[in-house]
Amino acid sequence: MPRKRSPDDGDELLVRLGSLTAQARQRAELQRTQVELAIALQRGMLPRDLPSASGVHLAVRYAPANLGLNVGGDWYDAFAMPDGRIGLSIGDVQGHNIEAAAFMGQVRAGLRALASVAGEPGELLTRTNDLLLSLGSDLFATCTFMRLDPASGVLESARAGHIPFVWATADGKSGIVEDEGGPPLGVQHGVRYPVTRHRVTGGGVFVLVTDGVVEGPSLHIEDGLDQVMRLAGIAAVAGLEAHALAGAVIKGAESVGHEDDAAVLVVGLDAPGGP
Repeated sequence: MPRKRSPDDGDELLVRLGSLTAQARQRAELQRTQVELAIALQRGMLPRDLPSASGVHLAVRYAPANLGLNVGGDWYDAFAMPDGRIGLSIGDVQGHNIEAAAFMGQVRAGLRALASVAGEPGELLTRTNDLLLSLGSDLFATCTFMRLDPASGVLESARAGHIPFVWATADGKSGIVEDEGGPPLGVQHGVRYPVTRHRVTGGGVFVLVTDGVVEGPSLHIEDGLDQVMRLAGIAAVAGLEAHALAGAVIKGAESVGHEDDAAVLVVGLDAPGGP
């Protein structure tokens, strides 16, 4: 017949339950601290100010994931280069933790440091890839880097495993750039990244995003890019400001259906004779 539980058995059970509850609280607190630290790292590494140039309008939006440990290493960057051109980058580090956020800082800093000595965006990505491989990290990053000449409106771009970007002009044309690209940074030695050159003669916009904006359980990447392209086309024809378009794109990321980071970088160029 079953053994009767003594009062001591009940006390022991309560002690064990109390211990498990305390451990769960400690794990939850550690998780919350890790998330807060990762978000602080992300925000601290993103640029506080964007460069300015006549006829060029830049706008950014960034929405970090804030549930669980889904804090990744998405970034955007824009800075003035020594020759007067503007360097622009956007990217996404593999993983969703503090290490990913820290690695993001290394990638962004490497791109900035090497941009002054690299001849073009493709060479810059090659040098950054070699640098990351020399660090011996297990992480990798996708990235698009652009070099914009405000005087001519010529924009050169190279892509390392990142999703394509979108363009639209004031005359109603729009599309998704289908350049060749190369593998992500930090994966393979000896990679060369093709460079694509663009010129917007009728005014318009380029929109760069991370995959948290266009891909997830509720949205296929092709549909997400089409959605961004439609928004860019409307903004270009209507002459909307770059920050309004960036806001609309990040708002559209809510339809993706997951809790990944989301970053948007908009480059607007005035039409000839424009303001």
